[in-house]
Amino acid sequence: MSSTLLTEPPLNPVHAPFHVDAILRPAAPEPRRKHKIIAVLPAYNAATTLAATIHDFPAGCVDEILLVDDCSKDDTVRVAREMGLTVIQHEKNTGYGGNQKTCYRYCLEQGADVVVMIHPDYQYDARVIPLAVGVVELGICDVVLGNRVRSRAETLKCGMPWWKYLSNRGLTAFENLALGQNLGEFHSGFRVYRRKVLETIPFEGNSDDFVFDTQFLVQAVHFGFRLGDVPVPVRYFDEASQINFRRSTKYGLQTLTTVGAYWLNRLGLKRNPMFRVKAD
Repeated sequence: MSSTLLTEPPLNPVHAPFHVDAILRPAAPEPRRKHKIIAVLPAYNAATTLAATIHDFPAGCVDEILLVDDCSKDDTVRVAREMGLTVIQHEKNTGYGGNQKTCYRYCLEQGADVVVMIHPDYQYDARVIPLAVGVVELGICDVVLGNRVRSRAETLKCGMPWWKYLSNRGLTAFENLALGQNLGEFHSGFRVYRRKVLETIPFEGNSDDFVFDTQFLVQAVHFGFRLGDVPVPVRYFDEASQINFRRSTKYGLQTLTTVGAYWLNRLGLKRNPMFRVKAD
């Protein structure tokens, strides 16, 4: 990892006055980014939304875009290759969590300093990638999530089902209280991770299902990483991937179980391998 990637916000304030033109009209162009940033897209049947998702990436905001296809039944792989993305195609369906494991293994192998995970279903606004990455590069947070819930009216107007909104609010409030955090939501499909997070968390042992995301965040809290979020406009429409009510209920119960496991481990009542440092 680049030594310039801060682990703590700097505390070296400048006291000598200087003219504001140094900021408004810099003499030299802004230096090139010093960190390698890879965006990963865990994909399943994303052929109709992939181009729209990538189109919103600000030019130059990442160094590589990886799509991991989990045995899609449509033309996701063909479209991704035509667009010039790096593509890994699973020979069998591994599930949402299993897909992400492949994503993060690749990023670590390729020397990424920062990893952006975004769903390729055009639900999340990719234009905010530089802002979220910047929070990590400045050393303010180690993990940054996109927060879809800026207000109830806006979230419901954008199409989030009412039952999903209520469960999101309820679970997020519970998780914030239980984990000592203050996130706008815990269940976002837009995330940015510092390399050290992926090197530390034993994510290979996590679930291959949707609860992988919850397990990962709970592990991040356990290992002392700093979590934050940025507001992200969200879109709900027919092509955007959504899990149904039954699977959402299962996910909610698994989330409660994961938080319970965190506390049992913290109190020393039941040690869980999910909270052991990754073996070298």
